[in-house]
Amino acid sequence: MTDSYFEEGTLVGVLTPEPIDRVLDYRAPQGGCFLGAFVEVPLGPRKVLGVVWGPGRGDWDAAKIRAIARVLDAAPMREELRVFLEKAGAYTLTPLSQMLRLATRVPGLSDPPSMRKIYRLGQAQPDRMTDARARVIATLVEYGGLGFTLKELADLAGVTASVVKGLAAQGAVVEIDTPRDAPFLPLDPERPGKPLTEDQQAAADALRLAVRSGRYGTTLLKGVTGSGKTEVYLEAVADCLRAGRQALVLLPEIALTSEFLHRVEARFGAKPAEWHSGVTMTERRRAWRMIGQGEAQLIVGARSALFLPFRDLGLIVVDEEHDSSYKQEEGALYNARDMTVLRASLNSAQVVLASATPSLESWANAQAGKYTRLDLRARFGAAVLPQMRAIDMRAENLPGQAWVSPTLQAEVRARLERGEQALLFLNRRGYAPVTLCRACGVQVGCDHCDARMVEHRFQKRLVCHQCGETKPLPETCPSCGVTGKMAAIGPGVERIAEEAARVFPDAKLAILSSDLFGSARALKAQIEEIACGQTDIIIGTQLVAKGHNFPRLTLVGVIDADLGLQGSDLRAAERTFQLMRQVSGRAGRAEAPGLALLQSFQPEHPVIRAILSGDEEGFWRAEAAEREATGMPPYGRLAGVIISGDDATAAFDLGTRLARNDGALRAVGAMVYGPAPAPIARVRGRHRVRLLVKAPKGAALQAAIAQWIAPIRQSAKLRLAVDIDPQSFY
Repeated sequence: MTDSYFEEGTLVGVLTPEPIDRVLDYRAPQGGCFLGAFVEVPLGPRKVLGVVWGPGRGDWDAAKIRAIARVLDAAPMREELRVFLEKAGAYTLTPLSQMLRLATRVPGLSDPPSMRKIYRLGQAQPDRMTDARARVIATLVEYGGLGFTLKELADLAGVTASVVKGLAAQGAVVEIDTPRDAPFLPLDPERPGKPLTEDQQAAADALRLAVRSGRYGTTLLKGVTGSGKTEVYLEAVADCLRAGRQALVLLPEIALTSEFLHRVEARFGAKPAEWHSGVTMTERRRAWRMIGQGEAQLIVGARSALFLPFRDLGLIVVDEEHDSSYKQEEGALYNARDMTVLRASLNSAQVVLASATPSLESWANAQAGKYTRLDLRARFGAAVLPQMRAIDMRAENLPGQAWVSPTLQAEVRARLERGEQALLFLNRRGYAPVTLCRACGVQVGCDHCDARMVEHRFQKRLVCHQCGETKPLPETCPSCGVTGKMAAIGPGVERIAEEAARVFPDAKLAILSSDLFGSARALKAQIEEIACGQTDIIIGTQLVAKGHNFPRLTLVGVIDADLGLQGSDLRAAERTFQLMRQVSGRAGRAEAPGLALLQSFQPEHPVIRAILSGDEEGFWRAEAAEREATGMPPYGRLAGVIISGDDATAAFDLGTRLARNDGALRAVGAMVYGPAPAPIARVRGRHRVRLLVKAPKGAALQAAIAQWIAPIRQSAKLRLAVDIDPQSFY
């Protein structure tokens, strides 16, 4: 045995993604195996996936130790990924087996390679040469004899599949059976990018220098909406590719990938690998394998792409780094933005956190000198930042069951007359948030959750946004049995769309809301249609605030700017500020100037005033001072403890027992608050109780919590989850 190779029969430790919180002993198979090898091992009557994690422990009956069934045809997991999983698991208090599951969520990993046909340049000459045939041959010559699928080659050459097939029949193109998991087309970092402004060039040079250093570092790239942050960090990607290293770009929404892929292809001459839920299972498997072999240079993905088996990761970009969707709220509870910094530090890689409205955590780290900060202060080209004004709804003459004020209506009409687009924004899905009986006053709730059901009129259903349960729209009250008294209360985007159709009957409307699209492809198609100017009025939720570029959009109307200010969420002010600034930034991104109007019943609120004044640094300083004074993140630490069970009393009893036995926490200066019912106290039929742990910034919180909860024996009836650095408190 060497440090990385185990000979046949040697005792090795194998970690599996099964819910067994330990490494299991097996014997190395015939031919031996390497450290990090992906293997198939017997576990009870089944065979399961595993990874060779190190030498065996030898604490099991030697006669009962079985051999590894087989070594899979995949690049072994590198040491830095194994260390990353261990450190990330220790930070988030997630069992290592569960962390491994994040790194092995690839379909068909244990299947033998499947085959597909690819096309390469042949030796024969075609009987006659046409423009289409010449383009196919020129494409194959340009790419140096690489093989393409039929669709890839036809698309690159701009011809139909029959042209390629015709050349194959004559031997000018050769049709070959090859494994389906083929390398991705090489990207060319020497292709010229878009011309950069002086501001952009300075930022790009700084990022390139950081990438060339070959060392770890994190940079906050803060730029106003439309300032060209993407073009700047693509220059850092180019330098990473020149160095022969891999780059990862994380995006918060699948809907953003389509436009971004076009920009990558324009910059580097080919598309990158993709990793998100909108990719087919076949392509996910191909991407996973090629990333491990170093045959995919640039990967664009969702937060889970952070756990891919990179061969040599040199750069990670987190676009829209402030976005809350980077926090995984189920299963392993992690924040991809924070875990990105950990992974990069283990890879000697650079991190770029890009945002127009950074998270307070990133802003504070830059202020403290932990991160480098680069600012882009002007929009690219002729575009200028939109004007921003509040509409005081207390002064508007608005009839009941209407939400678009006369002032906003007039501005929309002016845009329609000029052939421009307007956006009506409301961060609330569905038609109405509450369905109420006017006879008895009952509000229709979910049978499985303590949550009101939301009317989705287009689907003709009531939907629970917690568990997904649906019911038909009721005509009879389920409580008092009276018919004809059910009423929809309050607006969602569907109701705003209904009002817009009534007020602007000749306008073409489009609704952008995640629940209205059956697939990522359909959502991308709708966004492309809007970007091409085929829509007059867009009605959207926060989906529209995330990096889309709609050139004809010159007016943004926020229907309820006060919505996010309600409640006691620690980050309410920060999130409202970010969302309003982001959505307002959709306006005026081309030559025509933009205007953002915020409908508010409290325009004097400090957050609304900060949004309108544009004094972002003033807002962050005030927010930071308030958090620091109260010892709240990022100047203190929080951990949420969520107890869920079939029986509410048992859940509360466990919470009370924990709160009374908090010696391990007090030893590190931490305090426990609770137990208390969660704001949504029942989800999917399970009662939920929360405790909140607050500690000084330097406290060894994870070790203390691990000691605190160690005596707890969990079961299917009573579960406990720990959320380190919680982002939401529902």
